[in-house]
Amino acid sequence: MADGDSGSERGGSGVGFQHLPREQETQELASKRLDIQNKRFYLDVKQNNKGRFIKIAEVGAGGSKSRLTLSMSVAAEFRDYLGDFIEHYAQLGPSSPEQIAQASGPDEGGPRRALKSEFLVRENRKYYLDLKENQRGRFLRIRQTINRGPGFGGGGPGAGLQTGQTIALPAQGLIEFRDALAKLIDDYGGEDDELGGGAGGPGGSGGYGELPEGTAITVDSKRFFFDVGCNKYGVFLRVSEVKPSYRNSITVPLKAWAKFGGAFCRYADEMKEIQDRQQRDKVYDRRGGPPGGGSGGPDESEGEDVDDD
Repeated sequence: MADGDSGSERGGSGVGFQHLPREQETQELASKRLDIQNKRFYLDVKQNNKGRFIKIAEVGAGGSKSRLTLSMSVAAEFRDYLGDFIEHYAQLGPSSPEQIAQASGPDEGGPRRALKSEFLVRENRKYYLDLKENQRGRFLRIRQTINRGPGFGGGGPGAGLQTGQTIALPAQGLIEFRDALAKLIDDYGGEDDELGGGAGGPGGSGGYGELPEGTAITVDSKRFFFDVGCNKYGVFLRVSEVKPSYRNSITVPLKAWAKFGGAFCRYADEMKEIQDRQQRDKVYDRRGGPPGGGSGGPDESEGEDVDDD
């Protein structure tokens, strides 16, 4: 499997004689940093004699680190799962205190009910994805477990030793994280047949090779995000409305973009005409109205006609 290991990771430490050869063999091809709330996330594309893979590291406010390893094929599936979680999160309304209390369990450290869950199993690795919430908000918990001995999946006393790492991604950063991961897959996934996610070929770009970058608009206390994505049904535009305690979105397929754009432009033109007309009416009202209004209106021109006569 291509998700080799993290011997060359910054700050990492090897064990015994294995560390030096693996550090020499592993190359870093690209790195991307994301700052989401009070956390930093690093996405690193690396390569060793088994192939290319992606290391994801979360660095907390206190400097603590958690790391996950994804082969390129798992990264492509992971990217698609993130799209599903983004859609689910967008449909959730604001949390009530009662819902947060139920989700958080009897205390802050207690078990939390997942709003949505998925998992992946690849050879000796398992990946668990759980969308959860607590008093600080909603987040996606991603846990990776690695079986390092015989008996994987047996679940009994003979099962091998398992080690795990967990990162917690704030839900409001899901789109940014997914887009950064997708960009790395598009740039460094090559034409490997194992990148089977998405419609129409490598990188999940529907056969287009690349997709437009997302953008955002801020209006008062709201932010609107425009994100182009691709899944098994084709290319789409997701428009998300985000407020401090609420998020909602719609998904528009590519074939409807021109119609949506035409409708928006038509309504913008019509509203401009309405606003201009209302502004003119307000001016007339302040002057006392067109009939008998004195200066500035039709009566003034009529008065000039009388003087000419």
